[in-house]
Amino acid sequence: MIPTENPPARVLIVDDEANLAELLVMACRVRGWDAEGVGTGREAVALARSEHFDAIVLDVMLPDLDGFAVIEKIRGEGIDTPVVFLSARDEVDDRLTGLRLGGDDYVTKPFNLDEVIARIEAR
Repeated sequence: MIPTENPPARVLIVDDEANLAELLVMACRVRGWDAEGVGTGREAVALARSEHFDAIVLDVMLPDLDGFAVIEKIRGEGIDTPVVFLSARDEVDDRLTGLRLGGDDYVTKPFNLDEVIARIEAR
């Protein structure tokens, strides 16, 4: 579960759609969380390695490493930060792949912002 006390929860948003990433970052900040947005899988892996996050919201379709490759890399390095996939890839096989690779949740686009925030809070 996302901590509600000091220091604020840290959430990493990974989505190559800049407007969507900014919306999610702002929604997290409104709740008092420290949120950072990046647009590539490589940036996500680098930050997950170098900084602590309480949750990661991860798109599957990214311009370099896809979200599945990102979670494989970070889980392979022992990083167990909860990951909520947020993707337009909505086939059952995609959702199962994300969960089997170590994702904690999988939400499909389009999505309800309050639901995504609630799913982050539940991690």
